[in-house]
Order: sequence, then C-alpha cells, then structure tokens
Amino acid sequence: MQTTSSIFMVRPVKFDFNQETEHSNAFQRRLPGYLNVQDAAVQEFDNFAEILKSNDIDVVVFEDTPEPHTPDSIFPNNWISTHEDGSVYLYPMEAENRRYERRTDLIRALGSRFLIKELRDLSYFEDQNRYLEGTGSMVLDRDNKIAYACLSPRTDTVVLKKFAELSGYSIVCFHALDNHSKAIYHTNVMMCVGAKFILLCMEAIKDKDEKNLLIKKIHSADKQIIEITLAQILKFAGNMLQLKNRKNEDLIVLSEQAFQALNDKQIDQLSKYGRLVHIPLNTIETAGGGSARCMIAEIHLPNL
Repeated sequence: MQTTSSIFMVRPVKFDFNQETEHSNAFQRRLPGYLNVQDAAVQEFDNFAEILKSNDIDVVVFEDTPEPHTPDSIFPNNWISTHEDGSVYLYPMEAENRRYERRTDLIRALGSRFLIKELRDLSYFEDQNRYLEGTGSMVLDRDNKIAYACLSPRTDTVVLKKFAELSGYSIVCFHALDNHSKAIYHTNVMMCVGAKFILLCMEAIKDKDEKNLLIKKIHSADKQIIEITLAQILKFAGNMLQLKNRKNEDLIVLSEQAFQALNDKQIDQLSKYGRLVHIPLNTIETAGGGSARCMIAEIHLPNL
C-alpha cells in the first residue's frame, strides 16, 4: 500500500546548520548565533512526534548519538527506505558527515518488531561519487512501483538504475530548477505522491518533453495532479506525506509554514484525500533545509 501507520523518527542531539550540504541545498539558512538551534529543534521535534502520536500514528523515536556529529540526523528518510517485501535499502549520501547517519543498531531495533528479509546496501556508490539520497531523491508510487526522481548532484542515474534493477520499480527522471535556475536538490521538496493524488510543482520542469512524459505517467497511474508553484515550494509546500493512522483515517502531514503557503483551492483538493495535520517546524526548516516529510522514515515492513 502507498500509505502506512508506522514510522520512525530520529531525535537530534546536535542539530545545526550543515556546512557540507549548503552548496546543493538552497533551502538552508544560517540562524543568528544567539539562538540555541538545538534546543529549538528538539522542542519542534518533540511537538511533532507527540502530535503524530495523538493522531494515532505508530511513531518509533530513536535517539541520535553525540558522536560522531551528525547535524542532519533529524532527516532519516535520506539514508534508509523499507518495503513491503521485507527489504531495507541503504543509500549513498553526498555529504561525508551525513554518511554516519546510517546506523545498524536502528536497523536491528526495527528487526525486533518488523520482518526484515534482506538488506540492500547501495552506499558503496559513494566510492564512485554517485549518490541517491533515499526517499528525498526519489518519491515512490508504491502501488504502481514507480520512482519519480529529479536529477541533481544528490540523485544519480546510475544508482537509480541499480535501485530499479533490485526493486522492480520503473524510474521516471526529469530535471527541475528553482527560481534561480539551480537544480532542486531533492524530489520530495517539489513532489508528493499520495494514494490517489500527486502534488507537484510543474513550473520547475522546463523541458516540455519531460513534463509531458511525467503527466502521461501520472495519468496512467490514475492519480489527480495538484499543482503548486515555485514560490510555494520555498515554503516547503511540496514536502508533505500522506499517512493512514491506526483508525484507517487518511492524514496529510506538513509544516505550518507549508500549510500557510497553500491557497484555498489547494487545501480543498488535498482535503479530499486526507485530514491535513500541520505543525510548526520553523527552526528545522530554516537551518536544516528540510521539513515534515524529510523527518519521517516510513515503515512498510511486515509485522512479526
């Protein structure tokens, strides 16, 4: 199924602006030095996790470790994905300090509750300077086994091909540019795939052939397209995730900033597919350059 009620999140211990990622992540901003970024981020994280739990989502919270320093550990969806067939994928990360986020103890902990049949580690591509940062680089249509990916320094076609070979997914690649004609670093800031909808910034895709192929593929998957603008993705309006809680209720999770950026028509369109749950994440979004979806690693593994 496209959606799940089980997720895991990583509570940060040294969240901060990551100098190693700023060259490719145009969403990051340095916060004033007098602010305690870690404390503010933990407050936002804890509030986010509690709100999800209060909405009947099964949230597994793992604690980050002080060493090695991993300023972006709060975004676990970039290094791991889990799948209905019991497979777990580990991904090659561009920034060296993000590679330490891959933790075997977390995988073992997941294995104590869920069935893991096979671990497929793609991190060896880092030796070739090729990267694919999980469900940041790819937005997965799990029902139709389609992986959508906008190409960037963090999303390499060779690694995408290997993922397709191992997983059975078909790959739909395209180029997406921000309002400064810079490659958008992760697909999940401009695109969200739900069970019956796809939210997408068409404005970012300049090549007509790529755009037409993408529209054709989405229509073949029988999903409604909900369009957002380049200005809205700067507010993280594309970085949302549909979940289904333990009461079988559809939820669409996004930040407060993202929600405020949507217009009434877009809210009405999305509300047909789930109740919108929006949470303030201003510190995490500003310093980290990621938002609500990035903080959630979905668990699609079978239960033990």
